[in-house]
Formats: sequence, structure tokens, C-alpha cells
Amino acid sequence: MAVDKNVNHRSPGRPRSERADDAILAAAINLLIDRGVGETSIEKVAQQAGVTRATVYRRFADKTELLVRAIGWEYRDQEPGLLEWADIDSMLTDWGDYLSQTRHRRLLRRLYGSVDDYPELLQSYGKASGEQRTRAVHTVLQRAVDKGQFPADSDVDIILQMLSGAILYHLGTYPDNVSADDIKAYLAALLRQAGHQPAQSRPSKPAKSPARKTRGHQTAARSTPS
Repeated sequence: MAVDKNVNHRSPGRPRSERADDAILAAAINLLIDRGVGETSIEKVAQQAGVTRATVYRRFADKTELLVRAIGWEYRDQEPGLLEWADIDSMLTDWGDYLSQTRHRRLLRRLYGSVDDYPELLQSYGKASGEQRTRAVHTVLQRAVDKGQFPADSDVDIILQMLSGAILYHLGTYPDNVSADDIKAYLAALLRQAGHQPAQSRPSKPAKSPARKTRGHQTAARSTPS
């Protein structure tokens, strides 16, 4: 029986193209984090991914498109439910854990540092993760205001911007080996300056003391005939 030589006899399994996609995207995001946008090129991505430049160009028109996709790929497994914090304490715990990881810190610095030349990269991060985090933070802050943990006239948008600015300041001035607990304490101190008082630390109202009769009342009571 004649055998058709054009038949593809590749064994079943994960498609080779999908393996190449993952290798290319992983190489791109790693180069962005380790070297920065300026030192990332299609040629270097291809070398690190173990593919040809033609393989990369068949998937991505240029470096910008590749990096935009790579940023989205980095956060592909992020589940929305993970950011549904119960209160400010749990939110700050999560932020402390997130910002204590060197990979996250370096990526954020790369994205903000390239915003003038490659604004698409920060926009990609926003769509993949940043906007979701911002909405979750806003929800928790508004809930805290509603519960009286901030002054009643607090502007949640302003508090959120203060928090975001403090995070950027921390990324730029603190070492990458800072602990999650230290980051949480840093952010908690900022919120206290904005008027935050957790429920367990708010001063309770003093109990009213029982009314006492004045000396005049006592005298009048004694002089009242029975």
C-alpha cells in the first residue's frame, strides 16, 4: 500500500505553535523586566525563546505589539475574585505581599519608566491587572468611609490617588528586599494620615454617668412635708 508522504504524522499533544507562543511571550516579559524596553529586541527575544526571528514576526508586527501581548500574558492567571478584599486590613496585606515580590516591583518600574516612549505598555498593564486593582481598592475605601472609618467628608478618589502615589514612591526609593509586613505598615501609616481609624481602634464614646441630685435638690427633698 502506498504511503502519502505529505501526511503529517506528528504525534497528538500540545500544538507546537502554542509552545512557541508561550516561549516567545515568556522571553519578552523576562527581557523587559531584566533589561528594560531599550534592551529588548525581536532578535534577543527569538534567541532566548529558542526560535527564529521569522517565527516571532509571524506572530507580532513589531516589538511594541509583542510587549503589549507579553504583559497581558504575564497576568493571564489572575482571578478577579482574589481582589475582593473584605476590609482595608486584608487589602493592605495583599498589597504588601504583591509589592514585596521583586518581579512585580521591577516590572512596575519598567512600565512607568517607559510611559513617554511606550505608553501602550502601561495601558496594557492597566487592562490586564491595574484597572482591576484600582476598582477593588476604590470599593474597599468607599466601604470604609460608609462604616465611619474615615471622616464623613473624605474623597475616596483622592485617598486612592494618595495610595497610588505612595506605592510609586516606595517602588522608586525603597530596596526590593523590603518585607511584606513593612510595606503593609508603610501603607497603613499613610491611610492613618488620611484619617483612617480601623473599627477596633476607634475610641468608644464615654458612658453617660448617672445624674446626681444637687445639694439644692437634696435640701428641698428633706424639707418637703410627708
